[in-house]
Amino acid sequence: MGLFDKLKQGLEKTRKGITGTIDQILVSFGKIDEELFEELEEALIASDVGVDTTLKITEDIKKKVKERKIVNPKEVKGLLKEEIINILSEGDSRLNIQTTPSIIIVVGVNGVGKTTTIGKIAANLKKNRKNVVLAAGDTFRAAAIDQLEIWSKRAGSELIKHNEGSDPAAVVYDAIQAAKTRKADVLICDTAGRLHTKKNLMEELKKIFRVIDRELPDASQEVLLVLDATTGQNAVSQAKVFSEAVDISGIVLTKLDGTAKGGIVIAIKSELDIPVKLVGVGEQIDDLQEFNPHDFAEALFYEE
Repeated sequence: MGLFDKLKQGLEKTRKGITGTIDQILVSFGKIDEELFEELEEALIASDVGVDTTLKITEDIKKKVKERKIVNPKEVKGLLKEEIINILSEGDSRLNIQTTPSIIIVVGVNGVGKTTTIGKIAANLKKNRKNVVLAAGDTFRAAAIDQLEIWSKRAGSELIKHNEGSDPAAVVYDAIQAAKTRKADVLICDTAGRLHTKKNLMEELKKIFRVIDRELPDASQEVLLVLDATTGQNAVSQAKVFSEAVDISGIVLTKLDGTAKGGIVIAIKSELDIPVKLVGVGEQIDDLQEFNPHDFAEALFYEE
């Protein structure tokens, strides 16, 4: 199955939720009026596009309907697709891995698929002939270290780890030295995922960044926040809290295939202006894809 087919399959529940509902709305209206837009707003909000983003989208569609003198309700769907592509296309959705080594720091609460995401990123990079080192920076849970070890073997990458309860910044320091020695292309660092409201977690992250800035001052750096698409608007709240503590450069959205709330992709980009860089559309090692705004919109509006 090709990448687009996987994306299309992964977005099936969201497609039924958003475009299925919208098709029903547009068919039931003989003309474009305020009531049609109210129903459209309800459908978008129900799919977790978010209230502010939904209002912005419908206002823009109303303007285009006027400007282009559109009278057929069915043409509204094309305008909606246009709006979604415009929102998602702003900013660079590619991973910034220019230097040797480049560094990717992965943050997010427990249970969102953080360790799995790291394993899949490592596997994708290895496939592209990149030499990858992993750092088990979530020393708070022994299970996180064990899980990352399994993934490092699966992805064919070296893992730098300390014992449970060790200083995460010390693990990252050792991993940086290993990456330099091995001439690694990319170093991927896991971090603790306990509750984002805890002050000590934020201090821990700041300490890790101080080590990175000191040891690899000129390295290309990505700070990826992993969010679970099935949590809907809660994912936006998590993103807001994490972005207050660290400068997030991109979002990884996991479990898109398990939810009808894929509209959250649009809400995150619109409300936080952080690009979505990777999306998870299945369990397999190659089911984590680079995010392509056009492909996402095409898959969302795909008609059999």
